[in-house]
Amino acid sequence: MNSRKLLSETRRTFPATKVHCQQPSRILIVDVTSPSWANTCSVLSEALENTLCLACSLTGPCRVPLLSLYVVQNQQECLLPFTQVKENFARIQACISELRSLPREGCFPQGGNGVVQAVQDGLQQFKQYSRHAAAGGSANSSVEITILTSQSGKEMVKQLEKKLKDVDLVCLRRIQAIEVLKRDFLEPEDVEQCMPAEEPSSNDIAILGMDIDVQTIEDNVISLEMLFKTWLHDYGTEREHLQLLLPSGGFSHATAPKTTLMCLKCDLQERLLDPALLSGMADGTTRAADFNSPCQMAAWPATVLYKLQVVKALKSEGVCESVLYGLPFIIKPTSCWQLDWDELETNQHGFHALCHSLLKRKWMLLAKREPQNTSPSWNIMVHSYYIIVPSDSATLLVKAVAIRELLLPSTFPALLAEHPERVHGLIESALNSLEVEVAYNPLHLKSNLYKYLKSMLYKPLHRQQAQPRDQRPERHQPKQHQSRVKATVAPLLMAPSPVQVFRPAGVRRDSCERSLLPKE
Repeated sequence: MNSRKLLSETRRTFPATKVHCQQPSRILIVDVTSPSWANTCSVLSEALENTLCLACSLTGPCRVPLLSLYVVQNQQECLLPFTQVKENFARIQACISELRSLPREGCFPQGGNGVVQAVQDGLQQFKQYSRHAAAGGSANSSVEITILTSQSGKEMVKQLEKKLKDVDLVCLRRIQAIEVLKRDFLEPEDVEQCMPAEEPSSNDIAILGMDIDVQTIEDNVISLEMLFKTWLHDYGTEREHLQLLLPSGGFSHATAPKTTLMCLKCDLQERLLDPALLSGMADGTTRAADFNSPCQMAAWPATVLYKLQVVKALKSEGVCESVLYGLPFIIKPTSCWQLDWDELETNQHGFHALCHSLLKRKWMLLAKREPQNTSPSWNIMVHSYYIIVPSDSATLLVKAVAIRELLLPSTFPALLAEHPERVHGLIESALNSLEVEVAYNPLHLKSNLYKYLKSMLYKPLHRQQAQPRDQRPERHQPKQHQSRVKATVAPLLMAPSPVQVFRPAGVRRDSCERSLLPKE
């Protein structure tokens, strides 16, 4: 799945209120009226369980603070009222088991407005939960809704526009309308190839005054898993994560002082999860990155503003990989909402120009990190250094590089000019027997990590487990146009919704035209 965003789409025009937890709560709405639900059910359940076992296992602030799950049949039903994800994996597993037990193809007619009703009900339940939590001293004031459906994304947007135009959407950060397409079983090397989505038309602009993300995705485990894993990224946009400082000569007027630095404001994104952050994976000697350490950076949580001053350019072929260490991070132009439009545009153009120039020159950059800690114990400043690597996309890669104090002596003996032909033949024969891949794709490899984490998290619930629907007592649905289960908070009287203040924004239409793995 690949997203394409214009500059105007990288900034939210109505930012969420600053709260202790900047990660949004999640509402997942699953439309089970799809003709292909039999196949989608199993792959969706597996992908969701895999992602949530990661979320429950990661140490530090929870990346998915609250989750609610709705299914839409002939009416909507809440399988999981808002639940804290951390420490509740058993309850989440029971909910996913109930999702797996839903009737398969042909049981429910398509059409109707059950999805829209689920959106309305989820927003109401979130407001109730937020008020209840705020009274207890905690707060989470924003929510994102993900809708999985086989209906057309355009039609879904029209329904949402019609039904939600008078609903208070201040707490709603974004809606994702995911059109799930049925495909025959594909091999791992093919599953990341998705059907291209249509380009947005002028009728798709400024709907509801908020972000509506329309995507097309295949109904296989890997594609859905990558969709859910986007929940694990940092969603804070209060400020940029990193400032990249370059000499002014190439970017400013010639009369500018030589000490003037050009600042590109950037965000950091994890390329992969740190295994040391997974509970049960560390051996007692490994620990997560210390945010105050002079030799490490961390993209999660984004509590520190890093400053990297470029000190040299390096030829790409002149950097030995043995001196690079630590996890890589992706650098992107910032989407901080506090910057005005002109500054965002100038910053993004400067970033793209830097990427282009580095590729053209075949350069990498050597940058020095400015120390952040000013406490008395750090009266001696310790500098760390990083290599910044360009790619053929609008991103840079940053990795820590060794410094003199950390480098150990090593010997690299020269290759022998001659060696026995018999030995050479054996090695050549062994190499010839290997399968050759053009490129490394991590999606081809499994390590049983999900199974291990689920076994570590497994805590049987002290209540009746989910049963197949034909063996469970019949649920009595209220005679209202909306059906809902008992919420996890006491019912609160809801004040009439204020008139919605529209925010100028566009509906994005993302597509799956390229591989899940961007080229780097």
